[in-house]
Amino acid sequence: MSFVTTSDGTEIFYKDWGPKDATPIVFHHGWPLTADDWDNQMMYFLLAGYRVIAHDRRGHGRSTQTDTGNEMDTYAADVAALTDALDLEGAIHIGHSTGGGEATRYVARAKPGRVAKAVLIGAVPPIMVQTEANPGGLPIEVFDGLRTALAANRAQFYMDLPSGPFYGYNRDGAKVDQGVITHWWRQGMMGGIKAHYDCIKAFSETDFTEDLKAIDVPVLVMHGDDDQIVPYADSAPLSAKLLAKGELKTYAGLPHGMCTTHPEVVNPDLLAFVKS
Repeated sequence: MSFVTTSDGTEIFYKDWGPKDATPIVFHHGWPLTADDWDNQMMYFLLAGYRVIAHDRRGHGRSTQTDTGNEMDTYAADVAALTDALDLEGAIHIGHSTGGGEATRYVARAKPGRVAKAVLIGAVPPIMVQTEANPGGLPIEVFDGLRTALAANRAQFYMDLPSGPFYGYNRDGAKVDQGVITHWWRQGMMGGIKAHYDCIKAFSETDFTEDLKAIDVPVLVMHGDDDQIVPYADSAPLSAKLLAKGELKTYAGLPHGMCTTHPEVVNPDLLAFVKS
């Protein structure tokens, strides 16, 4: 397995597949998952001739189970350490959910030439929690509830979330895929509970407004309008407006985990943007 060691000694696991001279695509996973959540996209782009890279965020998956640094500034710095180690130029960064926040912060601060484009999918920016400046956000009690459920019984919580709202399996007529649920549970249980607990604050309370304004590369914002985890109205349209070169693409009826449930829809749209 491949790892990069950050300045504080954290080991970040990563996958790096495909021709080293091909256009690199870097994938940023959601909470509390791992690089494995991008299986559908990594194989799709690998077979299309791209170099595909995905890492496990600190405290997640095969990376060090850290008890510190579980916040967006450090997450972005970890990505910078990885892209420096691999000397990536002109990369396309694709982030889902919490990974969309991580990608946003990294891209806003990236060294010149490192990033060509970015994609935010079901992503947490601009800010999830309800504040005076963000009245349409979710009340802090929602995130307190996540923390309570996580601390009380992580194993059951990590079964309930993918069985219901994450993939829209709680909707009438939904075709439930037990393999997808088990895969989600397996990824979640690989990480550390302390890092996952801290990450709830990171994905819900971090304000990415200034990051979005600072990004000057093209960004595709993709979001399902039946997203029960990151509600559509207070995320994707607002992010697209803040971006200098933002493009919004809305998917009617699709859930938060649409990259897994509908790769036949998502992947061609990603490829079209990468090629554009």
